[in-house]
Amino acid sequence: MNSLPDFCLKRIRTFFENPALALFLFVTLYTLSSFLIWKKYEGNPSSQINFGMPFVVQNSSQTPKGAVIILGKPGDMGAGYDGQIFYYYSRTLSELNLQWPKGFEENIRAPRIGYPLLISPFGLFFGTWGTVFGMYCINLIFILISWLVLRDLCGEKNRIYSTLYLLSPFLLGSYVLLVSDAVLSSLLVIAFWLYKRERWIWFSLVGGLAILTKEQAFFLLLPLGIQSLWEKQWKRSLWIVSTLLFPGLWAVFLRLQFPEWSPSRFTDFFTPLDGFIGYWNEIGQSQFFSRLKEADFGGQITVFAKRFSRIPIFFLFLAGLFILTTGNWKRAFGLRLAFFLVMFSVFSAGYVLYWSTYENVSRMFTASIAFLIFWKLEDNTIRDRVYWFFAGGILFLFLFKLAFISKTLPYEIWK
Repeated sequence: MNSLPDFCLKRIRTFFENPALALFLFVTLYTLSSFLIWKKYEGNPSSQINFGMPFVVQNSSQTPKGAVIILGKPGDMGAGYDGQIFYYYSRTLSELNLQWPKGFEENIRAPRIGYPLLISPFGLFFGTWGTVFGMYCINLIFILISWLVLRDLCGEKNRIYSTLYLLSPFLLGSYVLLVSDAVLSSLLVIAFWLYKRERWIWFSLVGGLAILTKEQAFFLLLPLGIQSLWEKQWKRSLWIVSTLLFPGLWAVFLRLQFPEWSPSRFTDFFTPLDGFIGYWNEIGQSQFFSRLKEADFGGQITVFAKRFSRIPIFFLFLAGLFILTTGNWKRAFGLRLAFFLVMFSVFSAGYVLYWSTYENVSRMFTASIAFLIFWKLEDNTIRDRVYWFFAGGILFLFLFKLAFISKTLPYEIWK
């Protein structure tokens, strides 16, 4: 006879395996998140893109009339956020040209054409506001498609993991900023499903598109290639190599278009321990404690939350390291390596570009949820509960941040 805790866990598991409930929770979470942002900016959906005034001025003809433009705070020049580069990049593709948007650094951004390319048909047919809504549509459509194919991969026994994926705080965080990480994760889930089903032509195309979306796609494709070589599955190896075809051609074009462009630029992101040390120093700054004392109660909560928002992320990283010590080391070593590469990228991330803000460092974990599920399906002996516990806590804290911590930035409506 099952104990009461086991009975309750079984009922909860059955409850969350229901696809209708999963879809309801997904719609509720994403609708609520958009509402919490839009209400701060007159109900304007362009507020999630975070247009920054300096970049709007340089690309004014491509900016939608009536869009929210962030003026910024002293020192940041109203820089906005990454969503705007994907918007402007997509606008060039919608107009069937490759004139690079003004004001943006092309060395890192230009290779990531996948997400703007997917958005571009919306802009081609419906103009600037079509591009805005295209960013929403592409994120939501690909997340839902990847959820469906992941349900198929999980089967009845592990179906709860597909719900955990759908409710990932990192997919939600990417959607809130309308950046590419959720689309990348979705493409990798679809590619892995095609890989397992041996639908090779589609796998090659989707895998190539994932690489063009963000270089983190190699965190999955490279380990799969290594494992296929180790197991002497030559056909699989060749199909994995084939995913490099279109990214390779695009890299050649970029080299001709931007002579100074070089893949070696990505090595600048490799600064082991710099993020951890920088964040530790930030927490220990004396002016932080003086600001905390001087603020009112509400201000104290805001200052405290912003400073310590990355602590749960650090604990999630530690949980990821713990998982890597568990399980059967002879089983699914390619997927173990894929998950390790995500953790290693977090370890190697610098402070200025990543650990200085919650948004940047949290985005690095987006693909880890999918990789962990792939690995769990191959090796059920890994101990992953702590990781899911922290991920659930981060989801709750993220919603709390949207509702009570995030403030309305100075802005104006573009005319």
